[in-house]
Amino acid sequence: MTILRLILGDQLNLRHRWFSETADDIVYVFMEVRQETDYVLHHAQKILAIFAAMRDMARQLKEQGHRVHYLTIDDATNLQSLPANIDHLITHYQAISFEYQAPDEWRLDQQLYEHGRRSPVAWVMVDSEHFYTTRSEAADIFTGRRQWLMEYFYRQMRVKHQILMEDAKKPAGGQWNYDHDNRKPWRGTPAEPVDQRRFHDHSALWNTIVAAGVKSFGNPRADQLAWALNRTEALQQLDAFIDHALPHFGDFQDAMSSNAWRLFHSLLSFALNVKMLNPHEVIGKAEAAYQRGHASLAAVEGFIRQILGWREYVRGVYWTNMPDYGQHNVFGHSTALPAWFWTGRTKMRCLSHAIGQSLEQAHAHHIQRLMVIGNFALLAGLDPHAVHCWYLGVYIDAFEWVEMPNTLGMSQFADGGLLATKPYVSSAAYIDRMSDYCKGCHYDKKARLGERACPYNALYWDFFYRNADRLANNPRIGMVYRQLEKMDAEAVHAFTERAALLRTRLDEL
Repeated sequence: MTILRLILGDQLNLRHRWFSETADDIVYVFMEVRQETDYVLHHAQKILAIFAAMRDMARQLKEQGHRVHYLTIDDATNLQSLPANIDHLITHYQAISFEYQAPDEWRLDQQLYEHGRRSPVAWVMVDSEHFYTTRSEAADIFTGRRQWLMEYFYRQMRVKHQILMEDAKKPAGGQWNYDHDNRKPWRGTPAEPVDQRRFHDHSALWNTIVAAGVKSFGNPRADQLAWALNRTEALQQLDAFIDHALPHFGDFQDAMSSNAWRLFHSLLSFALNVKMLNPHEVIGKAEAAYQRGHASLAAVEGFIRQILGWREYVRGVYWTNMPDYGQHNVFGHSTALPAWFWTGRTKMRCLSHAIGQSLEQAHAHHIQRLMVIGNFALLAGLDPHAVHCWYLGVYIDAFEWVEMPNTLGMSQFADGGLLATKPYVSSAAYIDRMSDYCKGCHYDKKARLGERACPYNALYWDFFYRNADRLANNPRIGMVYRQLEKMDAEAVHAFTERAALLRTRLDEL
């Protein structure tokens, strides 16, 4: 009379109600399967960290007295897919019921749902007990509205959950959003906080993963893996962020530097997205820091907006628009990713650093992802699905529900404006203003034409020229087209010709 309960690699929530009591007739099942390592090419650290964290949670459950069945990647009985292993385990334990927490990715939700319809035993899905919102709540909030503006959603969340509020309807400080205070470049001071994360040696596990035939890319850092692998470490990392980085997070959240890859970012997104941390407790500690005067309202609001606003919002966009969302490609872009997406070896210093950091650390912050890598991808006309697969694979915190809308919607504008109100692109000027990347670069940040001209510049103007029919009436980018109107035919021909040449030589840039 056994009940099987599945725990996926992004469901490592020790505080789930499932674990509130032990029972001899319940077996918790963990699976390291090729189905999940192989559906897209993943960064080595992502595979390693998820497996290591799964093993740590399984250990803790056993120590608490729970029954656990753990299928390692090299287990001879591992059939390497969720449905095949589930069927085998149902037979092995003569289970009368199979239970699982609601998956966050559409493909897994559909796979488990369809398999459950054919199962001879009871098949039960329960809530993951993690998010502020349900899958459909964003759609309910936006009912009858022409556009899904994140700011509107964010304000609804602030009011509903009474976060950073002076009273039931008035925001702290009298305004909802302090984004205009959070756009400062970082010139070296204040100093980047000391990295207080624990470094792990999982060389043996990495050797097992490689021996099992799992393919990956990026530096595994197997003997110095720095990501939190259990709730205790994640809480320590949260406290360190609140104490040492949050006070400066707001000012420099958009800044980029070749000398400090972490700056004042929390690096908590992996722990959040695999559910070792709950967003309620993260937001609660940030709000408490403001209330006791440890961090400014602008810093705390900017941090909370990323979690309560953006994170919940993109999840709503994802579940409302799947499965078709992944097929969007409004500009018809089809160019393959340049080879340096896999090596970081390009003469463009900003991309060399942002991609190189991604390959080395399995992480880049939101402006590096949006305004350096994503910016170039959109301007150069790279295939948005290929860009999506790269982002999904390279970043340790990337799971489809949060990554796909960010990449296809916010970064590549492939959905035509369902999510973003404008394409987020720029010439070299923005990158130079927010970073030190342009200093010492092979290319001239000010030049639009010539072999040494920064590729962003010609590509930027060409992008808007080529897409005038679709974008010229967008009120948020009207200034771009007013500038284009002032250019003579010779200047337009020159930058379009230069951009066309660049798009044929992407591997050489």
